Amino acid sequence: MTAQSTRTEHDARRPGPDPSRDGQELDGQTVLVIGGSGGIGFATAQLARACGAETIITGRDGGRLAAAAAELDALATAAFDATDGEALDRFLGALPQPVDHVLITAGGPYYAPVDEFDFDRAGRDIEEHLWLPIRVGQHARRMMRPGGSLLFVGGTGARRPDRGLALISAMTAAMPALTQVLALELAPIRVNLLACGFVDTALSASLLGSHLDERREHLRATLPIRRVVGPEDVARLAVHLMSNTALTGATYDVDGGQQVVPG
Repeated sequence: MTAQSTRTEHDARRPGPDPSRDGQELDGQTVLVIGGSGGIGFATAQLARACGAETIITGRDGGRLAAAAAELDALATAAFDATDGEALDRFLGALPQPVDHVLITAGGPYYAPVDEFDFDRAGRDIEEHLWLPIRVGQHARRMMRPGGSLLFVGGTGARRPDRGLALISAMTAAMPALTQVLALELAPIRVNLLACGFVDTALSASLLGSHLDERREHLRATLPIRRVVGPEDVARLAVHLMSNTALTGATYDVDGGQQVVPG
């Protein structure tokens, strides 16, 4: 799997969005977003472009990916399943240029009580949240510039035990530990984790179905920020972690203060 350029030779010389709108923190750098056709990934790629970066995005759905790339004026795209190890290796091995930052957003959480546990679905969740970051880490020194950053997206909700959260609780505990170890092994590449609570995306809508509006109203009433967290909120932190070279090996919560709400 190789990245496909989305520009003509003339297009490649066009300036991106005016970085003065959001600063020039990423001017001249390249950001790769695995899972960049929507949600947190797309919002981060969009902000990175506004901050001066070139973007390369991947996704499973070729149609959604093409639409996102056109809106971003992305440098290149590749449509494939990021949990397919061989496809991922081919893609990363054929990148058109070194990258400075990588954000991995692929995959959503799997909820199920033990009595109803689907091991195939659980295995995919492990692929997305553990094996995928490690696979990308194996390529990091070759494909990334020193001092760049590798960012993972995890969650916070399963820090409080509850029925049906066996796997997601394990993933919530494992990802910060993985982040710390990779920060040591991949240095001077920096490695950090975005631990998200509820984020108002299409993925959240698909998980909650008819309960989506109820969830939104509950969060507006109980979160200290008195609003729902959106993908743009996560994107702002992601870009900050890309540009702030003092930050590595840490987990950063983006949950509107949900962790401090009792119960």
